[in-house]
Amino acid sequence: MDSAIKGLAVLGSTGSIGTQTLDIVRAFPDDFGVVGLAARRSHSLLAQQIREFRPAMAYCEGSEFEKAFLDEHGCASSNIDDMASSADVDIVVAATTGDVAIPATFAGIEAGKDIALANKETVVIAGELVTRAASEHCVSLLPLDSEPNAIWQCLRGEDRTISKLLITASGGAFRDTPLDLLAGVTREQALRHPTWRMGAKITVDSATMMNKAFEVIEAHWLFGVEWDDIDVVIHPQSMIHSMVEFVDGSVKAQISPPDMRLPIQYALFYPRRLRNPSITPFDPLATGALNFEPMDEARYPCFYFALEVARRGGTWPAALCGADDVAVDMFLDGKIGFLEIKEVIADALRDHRNIEEPTLQDALDAAATARQRAANTVEV
Repeated sequence: MDSAIKGLAVLGSTGSIGTQTLDIVRAFPDDFGVVGLAARRSHSLLAQQIREFRPAMAYCEGSEFEKAFLDEHGCASSNIDDMASSADVDIVVAATTGDVAIPATFAGIEAGKDIALANKETVVIAGELVTRAASEHCVSLLPLDSEPNAIWQCLRGEDRTISKLLITASGGAFRDTPLDLLAGVTREQALRHPTWRMGAKITVDSATMMNKAFEVIEAHWLFGVEWDDIDVVIHPQSMIHSMVEFVDGSVKAQISPPDMRLPIQYALFYPRRLRNPSITPFDPLATGALNFEPMDEARYPCFYFALEVARRGGTWPAALCGADDVAVDMFLDGKIGFLEIKEVIADALRDHRNIEEPTLQDALDAAATARQRAANTVEV
């Protein structure tokens, strides 16, 4: 591959972040080459992507593409660890959900690859481990999510004299729902996010604000900011993606219409900024007023519970992440109500045995144990 072209391994290529990453590749074909594509589902979409981008490697969980199809497109079957550590890869785009690709992310780091990180679970489950590994191997963790990406942009050129991080939140699907109606909300209602179009799991996490708690955990580890110096505010317009307050009282904000292609492009091209005609800039006159509201513990109990658990450290955040996976699946399957999500998570963590200085395997095991305990809460 031409040395001027960055080689990408896109883990989760058929999901929301993965497909929008490939939109950036289409917009800048002279700057990026797709070395590997990996997906858990959506076999037909992955096949289309292979035809279009002709990667050297491909992986689809639970399915083996016919060798003739791969040979026709100059592609070989690969596991995701080998894909992430391939000599032709410069950036691993970690855009999967869950913890399935965490070992591959570490494989990429150990092979000296920069990680464009959209997978929150990586930092929630193994925050200290992944940031330490990145430092030891002199690679960059490039946040793709709009909020940590916004903080990253605001910190560019600063000397780290931070007073506070202000992470914004849309408020999710039930921001304006009367509290006495939350117990009866449906799956379909929870999946109607007011701003973003995302997968089912992250959309429900946005409704409970568990997703925002995960972003606080991300910010704590990625930017080295103390828990007490990270605040969250409701911002219904979703135009300001995060803010940084400095010790002199100045506040920097990253403002743009809600379009995930912008933070993805920023991460992939960092430190360069390039114009992309398909991305619409912020227009203050067309937007009008920007509003902010305080967080409400009665509306978002998962958020406050999650942060209390995360502050305990060790394997507690990993267990939290695992229990949330199952609780959200139960809600989506109609097995529990919306307000029971937090109860299932709390029950699953009740007997958690913390490991204060875990290995990666310890953290993954803690998440797996919490998943099983969460599943058992309903079976019983």
